[in-house]
Amino acid sequence: MSDFFEKVSSQVDPFKKLVSYIPGFSGYVERQNRRDADKLLRETVARRFEEHWKRASNLQVELVNNGMIKYVDDMEKAAIALRTFIDKISTAARGYSGLFDAVKINEKELEAIYQFDAAFFDLGDQVKSALDNLEASLGDEAALPAAIRHLTTLARLAVETFERRAEVVTGSN
Repeated sequence: MSDFFEKVSSQVDPFKKLVSYIPGFSGYVERQNRRDADKLLRETVARRFEEHWKRASNLQVELVNNGMIKYVDDMEKAAIALRTFIDKISTAARGYSGLFDAVKINEKELEAIYQFDAAFFDLGDQVKSALDNLEASLGDEAALPAAIRHLTTLARLAVETFERRAEVVTGSN
């Protein structure tokens, strides 16, 4: 997350730089930069999970083409959970409190948010591995159900992780 924040911070326009000299305003500019970094991070995570969702959808087609119709509904559950996560992370309000927001994010909460953000990338890697395993299991009807359940569990975990992160951002935890 710090890379995203640094990237956004380094692109501060001259107006923001000028008003950053106003007492108390620099904190606002930093919070705004954090919001921009949060948006950039969520867009990146959403793009990665969008690739996973497309791959899961393609695997559903392969299931149908290979006559494995009985697994399509289970695979659809995984795809829906992935889509739910993508929609939630893509459409969430920009994070961290602004100048007049009722909810203020302190350093402890900000650290928790960063830990959730790191978890999204880790979950993305796990989903990719689960998809690799599922693809390898297409010819093995004994292993396929477990591979689909694992993918579904990871997709649901991504949704739950986002919801816990949202609780920190909104102060409702």
